[in-house]
Amino acid sequence: PHTKLISYLSLFLGTTITISSNHWMMAWMGLEINTLAIMPLISKPHHPRAIEATVKYFLVQAAASALVLFASTINAWHTGQWDLTQMTHPTACLLLTTAIAMKLGLVPFHFWFPEVLQGSTLTTALLLSTMMKLPPISILFLTHHTLDPTLLTTMAITSTALGGWMGLNQTQTRKILAFSSISHLGWMTIIILYNPKLTLLTFYLYTLMTSTVFLTLNSTKTLKLSTMMISWTKAPVLNTTLMLTLLSLAGLPPLTGFLPKWLIIQELTKQEM
Repeated sequence: PHTKLISYLSLFLGTTITISSNHWMMAWMGLEINTLAIMPLISKPHHPRAIEATVKYFLVQAAASALVLFASTINAWHTGQWDLTQMTHPTACLLLTTAIAMKLGLVPFHFWFPEVLQGSTLTTALLLSTMMKLPPISILFLTHHTLDPTLLTTMAITSTALGGWMGLNQTQTRKILAFSSISHLGWMTIIILYNPKLTLLTFYLYTLMTSTVFLTLNSTKTLKLSTMMISWTKAPVLNTTLMLTLLSLAGLPPLTGFLPKWLIIQELTKQEM
């Protein structure tokens, strides 16, 4: 229990530090604390797959953190600014965009995400797909006016498309939800340049719906679709709720999940994208 408490506290601490930071070193420190705090939670089941997931996660996140540090150092070297909002050097901006894409799991840096989710338990997968996305998104939110629009838009569109396509041929619920996460991150990234508040709205609603799905699957112990097909006999009301939540997550009107997509498409047409 003590280890678990320390891990969860560090997780909250890292997220809070990154969100409230104004200096690149503090933002980087929060990201590092986050990475180190989630690792024991992923590797807790003593299973080769869990350990493999932890190692994959660690390597990707460490590389991305190093890139964040590298980008901010280049920027400081050229401009003398360590302020989060003053990222003006073009090379540093490109590096930062790449690093954040690696952190979030945007295409083409998405390969680690389904694997890591598949190797961890449902509650850890929930943490990975919601809470661990908050620090990189907040960094994007703070630096969005200096980032490269072409790169971000390309990544966002490919993420939305590939997240939808690659989730089709899956039987594992965690992998399907991982691809759903990649797809939603595409939606969030495309709108951050034009209306960052919409990104946050999308993220909050996505977090709410994904938490519902993961916790429902956790209480019915559903890990693959064949289990899901027979689980309605055990808990019919819960499964009806799950069905509605999944439709909402897919963005079907008149459910909540349709709202962010509608607003995003409206904003993009206003911008003549």
